[in-house]
Parts: sequence; structure tokens; C-alpha cells
Amino acid sequence: MPDCCSLSASTPGPPPSRSPIRQASAATPSRLATLERTDALSSYERRVSPASLGYPLTAFITVQVVQRRLDEVAGALAAVDEVLQVSGLSGDSDLLVHVVATDAEDLYRTAGRILAIPGVERTTTSLVMRQLVDYRITPLLKKAAADRHRSAN
Repeated sequence: MPDCCSLSASTPGPPPSRSPIRQASAATPSRLATLERTDALSSYERRVSPASLGYPLTAFITVQVVQRRLDEVAGALAAVDEVLQVSGLSGDSDLLVHVVATDAEDLYRTAGRILAIPGVERTTTSLVMRQLVDYRITPLLKKAAADRHRSAN
């Protein structure tokens, strides 16, 4: 299980002087390196806002694919710069593609590019109107730390 204290220390929160987590500064780089090596810490890319790069529109595109071409489709999606993330789904759709765009015309172009990928049968695009809950991990870190503390006692 990852070191919840080190992960909590790396999430946004109060300034270090008011943070309840205290670590020796010499130990922190070593712990962070261990967390990165064990995949407990993902890419820091998530902290960069696409809007700050000129991509204020966010959309999710559900994609139905020819199953035997799933790997080809995933590879082609990875080559589209505006694709931020692709998740495999169960149910009516096969993939959930998280995309960003500069404007409606750019979103239309990106959705068309995805639909043109060999193996893609159908797409449905949903524009994000407003972010209601931002990406967060702190509640899970707190829960994991509490669960770990309970099981140790």
C-alpha cells in the first residue's frame, strides 16, 4: 500500500507551515521517488489546466468499436493531441474518450477525426457545461490512512 502521508503531502492543501503532515526534508525526495517507481504517483500532467493552454472546452466522446480492432483504435486515439484520456467501458459503449478543444469548430473537427479512425463504428459527443466536482484524491488518502490505522490497532 502506498505511503499515504507522503501522498497527502504532495496534494494541494494548506501551506506547509500549516500542514498537519510533517516530514524531514531529506526523506521527502526518497519517498517521492519510491512512490513514482511503484506507480502510486501518476504523471504531474493532471495539474496543468488545458484551458491555460488555450483549450477551454472539455467533452467526453463515447465510442463503439469493432472489437478485434480495439488495440488499433486505442493507438490511433493516442496519436490525437486533443485526447487527454481513454477508458475502456462495459455496457453499450466500448470507450470513453476525454477530449479538449479550442472552440466548437475544433471539437467538431476532433470528433470527426475520431469517427474516421478505422474500427470506430459510432461516436456520441457530450460537452462538459460545468465542472461540479474537481478531480480529487485527498478523501481517499484520508480514508486509506484511517483504515490502515484501524487495522494496525
